[in-house]
Amino acid sequence: MDTEAQHTERDPSSHADSSGTEEGSRSARVSDDSGRGPSWRRTGLVGGACVAFLLLLSHFVIQPFLIPSGSMEPTLQVGDRILVNKLAYRFGNEPARGDVVVFDGTGSFVDEQPRGNPVTGLLHDGAAALGLAEPDETDFVKRVVGVGGDRVVCCDKDGRLTVNGVPVQERYVMLGDQPSIVPFDIVVPQDRLWVMGDHRSQSSDSRDHLGSAGGGMVPVDKVVGRADWIAWPFGRWSTVPGTDAFHAVPAPPAGGHGAGAHG
Repeated sequence: MDTEAQHTERDPSSHADSSGTEEGSRSARVSDDSGRGPSWRRTGLVGGACVAFLLLLSHFVIQPFLIPSGSMEPTLQVGDRILVNKLAYRFGNEPARGDVVVFDGTGSFVDEQPRGNPVTGLLHDGAAALGLAEPDETDFVKRVVGVGGDRVVCCDKDGRLTVNGVPVQERYVMLGDQPSIVPFDIVVPQDRLWVMGDHRSQSSDSRDHLGSAGGGMVPVDKVVGRADWIAWPFGRWSTVPGTDAFHAVPAPPAGGHGAGAHG
């Protein structure tokens, strides 16, 4: 009798424990399932916010650019991803001789092109803004050699480029290249830039557009920013090397240069 009583007392408690365990497991499963939705939503929201932040950052502050050609060797190599400082010229500063700049060559290096598919263009612009695609065909990276008012001549009797009558020692030029095999004598208009690639024999720059509508001169307001850092590959992580080649170059004369120069 005692045994039956004990069994009777144990059975309800045993059933309650089993039921409680089952309900607890079911409750845990329901809780886990319901947590998955918000987790994915949070991940999507965080990812979207990160992309939006990077796009805003690249539009206003720092933009990555992929180097597609060897026109700036040895300073910049094919495949380098550079970070362009878009604030460098925002607060009254202007490009200086020796700066490596990225600019929109529309109207100076290339003609105005008709707009293509807007959706494709938007996707490409977004990828280019993140440094995942080559820049637009209208975007170029070159070194500033002459600013507004400068007289840039190539070459003197020693084969050197001169700016405002002062020879420039261009140590950044690709080893074995001449400053230019094309002679020129130009005066840079105000608010314009004369730009050249460091790999002179492989660079299509201001020299090649002397006869075009813009005369090869880049408007200052078409400059996207200054190339300040090499971010990729990791083995080349560094600042873009500066130069003292133009430190001895004087400001252009207030009255302009003589009639021998032309732009």
